[in-house]
Amino acid sequence: MTVHHLNQLLLVCSLVLLIAVAAVRISSRSGLPSLLLYLGIGVAMGQDGIGNVSFSNAELTQVIGYAALVVILAEGGLGTKWKEIEPALPAAVMLSLVGVAISVGVTAAGAHYAVGLEWRHALIIGAVVSSTDAAAVFSVLRKVPLPSRVTGVLEAESGFNDAPVVILVLAFSTAGPIEHWYTLVGEISLELAIGAAIGIAVGWLGSFGLRHVALPASGLYPIAVMAIAVTAYAAGAMAHGSGFLAVYLASMVLGNAKLPHWPATRGFAEGLGWIAQIGMFVLLGLLVTPHDLVDDFWPAIVIGLVLTMVARPLSVVLSLLPFRMPWQEKALMSWAGLRGAVPIILATIPMVNGVADSTRIFNIVFVLVVVYTLVQGPTLPWLARKLRLGSDSAPASDLGIESAPLERLRGHLLSVSIPKESRMHGVEVSELRMPPGAAVTLVVREKQSFVPLPTTVLRHGDELLVVATDQVRDEAEARLRAVAQGGKLAGWLAGNGGPRRTRRAQ
Repeated sequence: MTVHHLNQLLLVCSLVLLIAVAAVRISSRSGLPSLLLYLGIGVAMGQDGIGNVSFSNAELTQVIGYAALVVILAEGGLGTKWKEIEPALPAAVMLSLVGVAISVGVTAAGAHYAVGLEWRHALIIGAVVSSTDAAAVFSVLRKVPLPSRVTGVLEAESGFNDAPVVILVLAFSTAGPIEHWYTLVGEISLELAIGAAIGIAVGWLGSFGLRHVALPASGLYPIAVMAIAVTAYAAGAMAHGSGFLAVYLASMVLGNAKLPHWPATRGFAEGLGWIAQIGMFVLLGLLVTPHDLVDDFWPAIVIGLVLTMVARPLSVVLSLLPFRMPWQEKALMSWAGLRGAVPIILATIPMVNGVADSTRIFNIVFVLVVVYTLVQGPTLPWLARKLRLGSDSAPASDLGIESAPLERLRGHLLSVSIPKESRMHGVEVSELRMPPGAAVTLVVREKQSFVPLPTTVLRHGDELLVVATDQVRDEAEARLRAVAQGGKLAGWLAGNGGPRRTRRAQ
């Protein structure tokens, strides 16, 4: 490749990124998941489009898709709050294992009997489309506050179910019959166990190291966090475990470890996640040939109906039988099973493995994902309001707290931003009741900084500098978040205004 060709490639890539960034704005206004717009860009650039770019390398697409999926799962794990998914973890595990098995079986039966596909092709499609996509779900639900149990189940399910689905697709795409079903179940269980153990171990070791070793530059922390997450994937895959589960769990451990310079790390991960999604979807759009989709349109619609109206609701109802959940929540979870990047990436596995008619499998999955995301995405907020699961009142905003280690002083410097809706507005500094060893040392208000007095009243938009020793750092941050959520009486009164139940009273 010459320098001239490199310059042309850089120009094209930068233009695609600019168009994709503009597409994010369009999707946020229309309520459509951004994946449809990115796929559209790829289709427009590819065959039968205005770019007329010929691209048919399924193996390269799969490799890049796997790499992008690692970044997307890492970004999702970093943003997962343990306190929200902990109560929903058992239900999410049931949906990711039992629910996936039910969905695969019912969808495959529909593809075989209603469309006439042979069983191997039907099982591959059933496995491919049984994985939900967190990015697609929450891109349309971001403006509809839902009960934490619902968001926790959906988010954890989307992070967990990628692993068993990948194993199933690889098994069904391998030449030769599967002699014993229980052997496949055992392999799935072993790979998940190995991936979970490695992910938790790598995440814990990485968070321990980052919290006890002060790096020379703050910009190194985001790079280190992403490197640890990728290490978890590589270690899990090399140990014959689930690398996808490993990277998600490792990222979740890192995301809940209160690492230094966390807001910068979170922003860096989100940026990488957007780049990964844009590049992956554009590439998938290039891989498809639009005129080949015509013959597979109606089979995809029929299989999608079976998946959406039968397989997904049945998997939700049967998987969640041991849990007492209102029917409204189960109904929303049934409709919120959006398919996004993962199914289209997994549809390239049969193509790489040389499965007969694998191009038809890819086309069916492509049409199914696009059509049913287009139908389900914009209607999710409406359904949440109809089921009375949304809230009209905005919750109190959380604080933006960034921590920088003070290695020689054995302490931390916390940078605290007070956003709108925060109940810290109107609270005096003395009413924060910071633990001994922590103090508010500086307030920045309207570009003016000053040393606060105990009677200084905090306001929206203030930025605080809080110095805390190692021993009380976590306690100080917890106290600041409690006041931001509950006001000056946090710890004395519960969020509803009633008496707070203490541990001793319980």
